[in-house]
Amino acid sequence: MAESMVVSNVENLMKYMKLDQKGFVMAEYIWIDGNNEVRSKTKTLPGPVKSFEELGEWNFDGSSTGQAPGDNSDVYIRPVATYPDPFRGGDNILVLCETWDSDGSPNKFNYRHEAKRLMEANAEHNFWFGLEQEYTLLSSDGWPYGWPKGGFPGPQGPYYCGVGTGKVYCRDIVEAHYKACLFSGVKIAGINAEVMPGQWEFQVGPCEGIELGDQLWMARFLLCRIAEEFGAKISFQPKPIPGEWNGAGLHANVSTEEMRKEGGMKHIEAAMKKLEKRHEEHIAVYGEGNKDRLTGRHETGSIESFSWGVANRGASVRIPRQCAREGKGYFEDRRPASNADPYQITGIIVETMFGGLPEEKITK
Repeated sequence: MAESMVVSNVENLMKYMKLDQKGFVMAEYIWIDGNNEVRSKTKTLPGPVKSFEELGEWNFDGSSTGQAPGDNSDVYIRPVATYPDPFRGGDNILVLCETWDSDGSPNKFNYRHEAKRLMEANAEHNFWFGLEQEYTLLSSDGWPYGWPKGGFPGPQGPYYCGVGTGKVYCRDIVEAHYKACLFSGVKIAGINAEVMPGQWEFQVGPCEGIELGDQLWMARFLLCRIAEEFGAKISFQPKPIPGEWNGAGLHANVSTEEMRKEGGMKHIEAAMKKLEKRHEEHIAVYGEGNKDRLTGRHETGSIESFSWGVANRGASVRIPRQCAREGKGYFEDRRPASNADPYQITGIIVETMFGGLPEEKITK
């Protein structure tokens, strides 16, 4: 597998992983930091839990994660969902959390809170979301895995959905991630090798409302944690390699109840008009470094303007041909970068389509 400077002896580790925990449970608390990456730490519970609501609030040093100043560093993590732990097994769990400040307000990097408010306020539209997460596997030196050291592989063409040596790399990591997601209850819909060698994609969904963001973040955690064991790095950069190579996106598939009914195409077309009016606002939250990716080439639309079309992968938004033929269904927003926050993506789409909410008054 990938070269790694990390010393790990699986055979020795397994002796300890098999030890009896005497009824105690290990809960891995997971949150999103100030750099849009996952962090985690473990807490011992007296026994198994059935719901995240049974779990208590915890805290961490926010000055070490880019989420708080040093003179007021406590940031609190509140559980919002639990998943079976594929690494420790048994009754051990993974706990997804929101971040909150000591004054009782959401941390400035807690994008889930506002997105959840938007979802709940527009529950009548029964939003379904699906996200297509592209990512690049890197070796320990930061170069795409499988690429010649300091050089480049052959041109794009044989790698997309490829099979065979020289066409795909790190399939073992991808397969391990797929199985771990299924074990943990993450709604992973599929996987495929991407256009650039060393790049892969997994899909999550369809999910209703806020669940999509939760599921995508947990899938990201599992991917990074598994790659750690193989000595590989995961890059969510939207344009990891300059030049004639495809970038990496986080395409968002969106459908409302109105869109799924007969005559739904008129609601899809109405959404296009609304999305066009707020193109710049969407781009602002669709990921860092997206300008290098959205060039109008390599299956992207231009970052400078909004466009949409049927079966057009060079547009900002694509309407699948089957949906156009049936006159109902969903649309695919192709603008989000691979490093975008799923709560911000889904939140602004709901806001653009059905309006924002008044500022929340939080009792401190």
